[in-house]
Amino acid sequence: MSLDNITQAIRTKAGGSPSLGYRVQFDLGDDGVVFWDGTQTPPTIDNEARDADTVMRLSLANLEALVAGELNPTMAYMTGKLKIQGSMGVALKIGQLLEE
Repeated sequence: MSLDNITQAIRTKAGGSPSLGYRVQFDLGDDGVVFWDGTQTPPTIDNEARDADTVMRLSLANLEALVAGELNPTMAYMTGKLKIQGSMGVALKIGQLLEE
């Protein structure tokens, strides 16, 4: 899956979810970023890096697996596939929204 495809998949999941209330950035290293501005309704989700309340660092493949429900966010964190900078509570909310 490409960065554009994963961005669209997150946009679709976020569109049907309650307002997040925070700004989150998925840092995918050399593959780019997905920025989720949950302070707006509807949320803005794009590939422009900005200041975020929480930054989640992982590979594009692991983000794809999270969105597809094939990778549990807690297990990803505990095994080092996902690193979180900022609020763990926001990261847990994102995990729940992506699993739906």
